[in-house]
Amino acid sequence: MLPEGLDFLEHMVNLDSPSFDKEHVDHLGDYVGRYFADIGGVVTRTEETHRGDHLTIRFGNASVPPIMLLGHMDTVWPAGETAKRPYRVEDGIASGPGVFDMKAGIAMMWMALRALLDRGTELPAPVQVLLTSNEEVGSPVSRELVRETARGRSAVLVLEPSLPGGALKTIRNGMGRFTITAVGRAAHSGVDPAAGVNAIEEMAHQIARIQRLGDPAKNTTVSVTVVQGGSRPNVIPAECTLQVDARTPTHEEADRITRAIRSLDPVLPGSKIEVEGQFRRPPLERTPQNARLFALAREVALELGHELGEGATGGASDGNLTSAMGVPTLDGLGPVGHGAHQLDEHVEVYSLPWRTALVAGLILRIAESP
Repeated sequence: MLPEGLDFLEHMVNLDSPSFDKEHVDHLGDYVGRYFADIGGVVTRTEETHRGDHLTIRFGNASVPPIMLLGHMDTVWPAGETAKRPYRVEDGIASGPGVFDMKAGIAMMWMALRALLDRGTELPAPVQVLLTSNEEVGSPVSRELVRETARGRSAVLVLEPSLPGGALKTIRNGMGRFTITAVGRAAHSGVDPAAGVNAIEEMAHQIARIQRLGDPAKNTTVSVTVVQGGSRPNVIPAECTLQVDARTPTHEEADRITRAIRSLDPVLPGSKIEVEGQFRRPPLERTPQNARLFALAREVALELGHELGEGATGGASDGNLTSAMGVPTLDGLGPVGHGAHQLDEHVEVYSLPWRTALVAGLILRIAESP
């Protein structure tokens, strides 16, 4: 089965799928959908106008709550990148754009389901695969589909890449994005600067406040990442806008940061502060339900001869959305490798069989659990 899985992976990696390129993502979706349909999956497309379509693939009788496998087809790499760096395997390392994040995870879903179906019996529980098209840019058009699909599911298994060494992700920081605008008043900078209200000066006060919101002891970061202001060198700027990226592992800290940013008030007389944004992905916390899923996965891994660890990451995924709903969620079940979003992105091919067996065994264990 591994040779077929690697063929599937090679073809996926060699198909560009940038998040903002509907044509390319849909082309990949056509190919992926056929592969899953060939092993008995019922494929449904959720169409999008400006982004790639999403795939929902159902296996088994849905008379009981399904187990959900969650992933995404889009990558951070632009069209044409695969022509420069096509898929290759050398010394047991598979490389290429998107191979680690997360096309190998999709191949593992296919191999795990095929292995279960090849037993000649029905699946122990229905399985529903959801592959979205825009996860790498924050899931702006698929977050409601993710929530809707996850509602009532017995578990969500996210085949995003593992942590170094193969550890699973039981904690993921939530991700907040905010846009803050300081509005002042324009004036000639040489003739009558006092008639103006300098929006950039106002924003300098706000930047100092915002940067102090981070708390390293709680793994909370708040970073001003983009600043834009002013129009001409001889005009007191009437507007300045900045963007803020906030990351935190707890809902409590996310609420604190949101309140603090939304309560920013102006320092300079005559200026105004406008705030937009929110935590687009809530934190994925190590809840009792999620910890129980990890314990089941660890049992399966031990039976396969592997010690399975767990850890935290500052990056967010669609698993953040499902966990925040109270649905048991386990992330990082994808392959062992390194370099997500980097030129040296790669997957250790030896990891694919046992990681696939881990996913298949976990599906069996969840179905057997009361």
